[in-house]
Amino acid sequence: MTIAKNFTLIAALTLAFASMAHAEEAAPAPEAKPDNEVSYNLAVVSDYRYRGISQTRLKPALQGGADYVNNPTGLYAGTWLSTIKWVKDGGGSGEVEWDLYAGKRGAITDTISYDVGGLYYFYPSNDLHPSANTFELYGQISAGPVSLKYSQSTTNLFGVADSKNSGYVDAQLNQEIADGYILNLHIGRQNVKNNGALSYTDYKAGVTKDFGVVSVALAAVYADTEAYVGKGKNLGKTGAVLTISKTF
Repeated sequence: MTIAKNFTLIAALTLAFASMAHAEEAAPAPEAKPDNEVSYNLAVVSDYRYRGISQTRLKPALQGGADYVNNPTGLYAGTWLSTIKWVKDGGGSGEVEWDLYAGKRGAITDTISYDVGGLYYFYPSNDLHPSANTFELYGQISAGPVSLKYSQSTTNLFGVADSKNSGYVDAQLNQEIADGYILNLHIGRQNVKNNGALSYTDYKAGVTKDFGVVSVALAAVYADTEAYVGKGKNLGKTGAVLTISKTF
């Protein structure tokens, strides 16, 4: 699939579901939220896939984080950690990814919302040259179940030399299909600046269900590249990813 076709698909999905969201009847007013909210999350995944590429050499990972939201302003901040393997596979050290992020969410209209912010990916003691540590700015527009997001690095991208200003486009559909089951569809395009051989498109199709005690997600994930390899394994190959998570 060419880049032009990818963006045509993204635009068609966004327009179609923006129209559907606009046509829906207004829902009852939600209960008032407290001014400040803090939440925590924990998860275990059968394979940590980020933008279609396994970060754990197709092995399981433990993950967790915390989020703060100021509801009157839409300002938020958070942190998230996961076990990883790719830094060691790349000749460095360290087995943890630590993310720090902050931004602002808000409404543009009754059916369209935005989310803008920055995200720092920190890999303690990664010992890679260039460093794996990466900072990205992002902006997202959502309409009903559809969202379109763009992220751009202001540093080298995850240890790739001369890759500053790399960009990632992400289109998602998260639509309830039956009795709390959420259909999750995703297509993304990673462009690696000055490193065209590392650019690729990734896809995901899955279902999520919140059972109260935990939320369970099962998805098929694929990235159309063989440029990312860990211990002889194609880290973008088609695979099933099971996620069991809890937010509290």
